Amino acid sequence: MRKVLILGAAGRDFHNFNVFFRNKKDYEVLGFTATQVPNIANRRYPPELAGELYPNGIPIYDEEDLEKLIKEHDIYAVYFSYSDVSHEYVMHLASRTQAAGASFVLLGPRETMLKSNRKVIAVTGIRTGVGKTTLTRKISSLLRQKHVIIRHPMPYGDLTKQIVQRFQTKEDLERYNCTVEEREEYEPHIKGGDIVYAGVDYEKLLAEAEKEAEVIIWDGGNNDMPFIKPDLHFVVCDALRPGQEMWYYPGETNFRAADVVVINKSSENPTDVKRIMKNIEKANPGAMVIEADMELTASEDTGLYGKKVIVVEDGPTVTHGGMKFGAGYEYAARAGADIIDPRPFAVGTIKEAYAKYEHMGDIVPSLGYYGKQIEELSQTINNSDAEIVISGTPIAMKDILKTQKPVIDIDYHFCERTGSLKKAIEKFLG
Repeated sequence: MRKVLILGAAGRDFHNFNVFFRNKKDYEVLGFTATQVPNIANRRYPPELAGELYPNGIPIYDEEDLEKLIKEHDIYAVYFSYSDVSHEYVMHLASRTQAAGASFVLLGPRETMLKSNRKVIAVTGIRTGVGKTTLTRKISSLLRQKHVIIRHPMPYGDLTKQIVQRFQTKEDLERYNCTVEEREEYEPHIKGGDIVYAGVDYEKLLAEAEKEAEVIIWDGGNNDMPFIKPDLHFVVCDALRPGQEMWYYPGETNFRAADVVVINKSSENPTDVKRIMKNIEKANPGAMVIEADMELTASEDTGLYGKKVIVVEDGPTVTHGGMKFGAGYEYAARAGADIIDPRPFAVGTIKEAYAKYEHMGDIVPSLGYYGKQIEELSQTINNSDAEIVISGTPIAMKDILKTQKPVIDIDYHFCERTGSLKKAIEKFLG
């Protein structure tokens, strides 16, 4: 029997276990490791999900203990199972693993993609924050067939209550006690009238989704590969991060495998659109290419010129996604607002984020995995001398924050500049 570890971040790791390891007697999963998301280590993958071979569940350790775990448990192989990290980062982990005596493994699509009896459209990205959700919403609006959206997992709470989740109303978000990060992914689709499935066990989840849909849209997380084999695969590139389609795992996999490559935010950096085009010619010359932008709209038509504002942006986009700013900052800058530096006012995990992610400047990351983080986000805003809060997250942040300062939410919509999304979908659907 081969003893293995699964390196993860509460998502892809659980899926890989479920579809590849759960019922295999020739493997023994000694544990998962955790990183990226706070407070997901030092818990257990529960027996209800782990299956008959693991009656006590499976422990989740901190990734920092990798070498110690390999030696203590005589680990044969380590399976890397999370996303949005550089190729260099992946190989450093491979080197740590091999130096400790174990093999380093990446599972591929044949071993991890589920097959559906419905037509599947997948939307993935080359990095976090490229605009996948805006594209998914646009695709949904163009479909005449009954469809549902299956979202990449975000299982940060009680895993036994998140095996299969179905979201149709805002009340469902409350029922599942969703974090800010979960709301940012589910709420825009619910607002658009779509049903969203997410959870931990995607075999069970897919079976439920197939009961009420002719077409399934996979809405990817980070820059991960689809969990369900797509019939039509879109990948979104970022004109503000040219070249990164070839530098990050598994974003490059998506970039090379996609049927349609979308270059988003293209009018903001037209020179580097050409650089991305050259990489398409090298890596995926048969793909259809669509250039697009995100149209920004505000929840309130308030004059911002000269007003002191504090900008809140989507957490993953500006933390491990590497972006210095997002839609909120861009809207405020265009409006001539006085964007303050929030760092002197930061507390708790918000303050820690500035130390960890030095690229972040005049924005506040919307960290909200747990109640305490939401309180710290609110406290950071209240400490500031800003007159107005500009939120570039895809949810109604005014419903979350505890502040007397007026909050303006910035929404964004997918707009083609070249190519036709409608034609690509119609061709696919016949």
